[in-house]
Amino acid sequence: MEMSLGWLFLSAFGSATLLPGGSELLLGAMASRGEWSPASLLLWATIGNTLGSMTSWWLGWLATFKKKPEDFQGRGEQKALGWLKQHGHWCLLLAWTPILGDGLCLLAGWLRLSFWRSLILIGLGKLIRYGLVLLLAIQFF
Repeated sequence: MEMSLGWLFLSAFGSATLLPGGSELLLGAMASRGEWSPASLLLWATIGNTLGSMTSWWLGWLATFKKKPEDFQGRGEQKALGWLKQHGHWCLLLAWTPILGDGLCLLAGWLRLSFWRSLILIGLGKLIRYGLVLLLAIQFF
């Protein structure tokens, strides 16, 4: 398969959802080939992954029409909601983490946390993560 910035965007977008993805591996492979500028690789991976997470945020926002977060009775669910309520938007800097990040974005939408603040913090966390991946790829490959 031909590597391109479009494939990187799609891989990053899919990786931010519940779909399996390997955007970090693709980013590293593309960086090692040297065909694209590091800035363009970082930009497309970050945008794709951020938009994927914002899709989860939006799905959470829509879910409030079916069930309110307060309706959950499970101990784990209440603990996660309490943690997000206590720390607010700042938790979204961790949206890049596997499994946890998907839930944080979904719950942020569910709790109707500010769209713009969520977008900025999710994007910042993703930018830092992809920046580190890119630096490591450039250093070692």
